[in-house]
Amino acid sequence: MITSVHNKRVAKAVRLKKRAMREKDRRFLVEGAQAVREAIACEAAVGELFHAATPGAGVQPVLDMARDRGIPVSEVSDEVMARLTSTVTPQGLVAVAGFVDVPLSGISEDARTIPVLVEVRDPGNAGTIVRSADAAGADAVVVARSSVDLYNEKAVRATAGSLFHLPVIREVDAREAVEFLRARGFAVLAADPRGEGSIYDADLTVPTAMLFGNEAHGLGEDALELADRAVRVPIPGRAESLNLAPSTALVLCEAARQRAAGPSLASIVAGAAHDIRSPLAALLGFSSTMLSKWERLSDEQKLAMVEGIAHDSARMRVLVAQLVDAARLASGNLHLRIVPLDALEVARGVAGDLRAPDLDVAVDGEPTLVPADPDRLRTIVAGLIEAAQWWGENGPVRVEVHGGELRVWREGTSFSPEQARDLFAPRLPGTGGGSKVGLFVAKGLAEAHGGTLQVEARGGIRFEVRLPPAVG
Repeated sequence: MITSVHNKRVAKAVRLKKRAMREKDRRFLVEGAQAVREAIACEAAVGELFHAATPGAGVQPVLDMARDRGIPVSEVSDEVMARLTSTVTPQGLVAVAGFVDVPLSGISEDARTIPVLVEVRDPGNAGTIVRSADAAGADAVVVARSSVDLYNEKAVRATAGSLFHLPVIREVDAREAVEFLRARGFAVLAADPRGEGSIYDADLTVPTAMLFGNEAHGLGEDALELADRAVRVPIPGRAESLNLAPSTALVLCEAARQRAAGPSLASIVAGAAHDIRSPLAALLGFSSTMLSKWERLSDEQKLAMVEGIAHDSARMRVLVAQLVDAARLASGNLHLRIVPLDALEVARGVAGDLRAPDLDVAVDGEPTLVPADPDRLRTIVAGLIEAAQWWGENGPVRVEVHGGELRVWREGTSFSPEQARDLFAPRLPGTGGGSKVGLFVAKGLAEAHGGTLQVEARGGIRFEVRLPPAVG
């Protein structure tokens, strides 16, 4: 048993109560059975454990776990334990662990929800927010340089082990973090009581970074200017306001609820409206020119305009069908009219409708009967052809039908496999080119038929639909 507070190992651990020493050693103290167990389980760099002669409940299994992993374990006197801990009633277990924070680049490519703490000064609040973020399935937590040190003993204790469950970014400027996330396609919202909209009306299904401010003063003007807009947590009761930690938990849980429910109808309509605007403008332009200048147009010009109208009309039909089916998928009101169809014949028909000077489609395969809704199978094929044309880079779009499989691909792509999977989510206007809802609808319709739709990005962009075989 170690009984002297002057023991070198004890003194080296005690010095970690000071932030300067933590930063110098890049190590910090973890108190309590729950937090220490999580630190060991996630393979954090736990250097050693100190425990009291009569530790609290749940400590012995953690000590056994540490010994199994070869981590040094030392029994200490109550006086030494009192120096190591910062609680009035310690559980009798303290670990020394290495820093676990990661850089901004450590945020996953498919991250969707990230709270950003700006000037959060209370360590208990900071730790509780990390715990709430973990519980709500957030993908990371950014603690700006202007906020409290997350390795403060009180902050670590308040995370209840969640500090070891999700990526935490610290010691970055708030503006730097926002610019990084915005470049990744994140919407940036500010939680503020003066926000013009309710958090329950905000679309949190898209990748969203939420800024949270100081406990007493909220977000400053500089931080508010970083956001796309400010939103508030409605308070129907008589309380003047909510504390920071519960407000953050409400926002993060609302984001989790929306993600589980799927894309909002508002985001689907916004994306489809953006897609419709271009061919509609072309139709109006062609028709206006033909009406006002018919006598002056050559036969070649008239033919070109009629072909343009035919192409854009076919495109409009696809887009309207996508919008209607997207709304039905989102509301759970999709009904299919299943009949035996030749998938190869359907693919050739769609390719013919969509073919244009800038869209070359090659269809190959064998006649294949599949049970499908005629209109919805056309919508699936059209969405995949347009996606392959947009996200592929070289040569024609190729469609191949064999058995119950329909493959659509185009050579060359700048997408990684992870980025390609994100194409199935509805996207808002201003988030790059291509159809904003076409692939979301195609995937939903394929699954409604009892099939699957997958994407692969290796040397090109490739979509593969598998539908159940026809019976009989």
